[in-house]
Amino acid sequence: MTSYLTTLLRGPRARSLPERYAPGDPVAEARALRVDLGGRAVLSGVDLTVRAGEVLALVGPNGAGKSTLLAALAADLPAGSGELLIHGRPPAAWSAPELALRRALLPQSATLSFPFPVADVVRMGRAPWAGTEREDEDDAVIAAALAATETTAFTARPFAALSGGERARVALARVLAQSAQLLLLDEPTAALDLRHQELVLRVCRERAAAGDAVVVVLHDLGLAAAHADRAAVLHGGRVTAAGPPAEVFTGPLLSEVYQHPVEVLPHPGSGAPLVVPVRS
Repeated sequence: MTSYLTTLLRGPRARSLPERYAPGDPVAEARALRVDLGGRAVLSGVDLTVRAGEVLALVGPNGAGKSTLLAALAADLPAGSGELLIHGRPPAAWSAPELALRRALLPQSATLSFPFPVADVVRMGRAPWAGTEREDEDDAVIAAALAATETTAFTARPFAALSGGERARVALARVLAQSAQLLLLDEPTAALDLRHQELVLRVCRERAAAGDAVVVVLHDLGLAAAHADRAAVLHGGRVTAAGPPAEVFTGPLLSEVYQHPVEVLPHPGSGAPLVVPVRS
């Protein structure tokens, strides 16, 4: 399987290796983006810029369009109208191997049909770099990804034998090993306990500090407020508000979006917004 992926991603022509962007530079841009699924508009009129060196959280209620927007930013879903740029160019301007060098997507669920050991699963993330001048970095990058996600001890175990939370962290390690500057993570904390939720968001912050652009779908507004530089609040397939969590996480806005009254309080230590549902 690994050799097949390597052959596939080498592609029919030479790849253009990615240039690194400076902090603050746009890595991906959506302009008036519309995505239709099942005959209806799931996203409509979305404008969003993803910048190097930041963690951008996508939040909103179920069905708001968060996962669809993430897949659209990865160019896994076609735009019905509007424009998407990845590393300054439309997705179609990149070959599949070139796109794989520039963006990495972690879907909500990680499943494999074959009993690959964890080491091979993470090594799959290096397939886009096969045959390039950075191929000799594979072992070091893989070791770093395993260490960052605390999955080094699992390398010989079959991926299918892991718990849901362990599989989620191995899947993240594979995405980290891909070494793309644009990381798109769909609910990476959903299957994790408190400690590993913080671990994953800390990894996101570290990647942003190293210059990557990280977009993460989160349901936990507390995690988004604590770890994200910016948050985009989605509702009804549109971005209702975007900016620093301290600015966009307001009681009236979140109460309207989530259709439940909430109160937003400053954390006594950090000052980050704490979103508390109002209970009778």
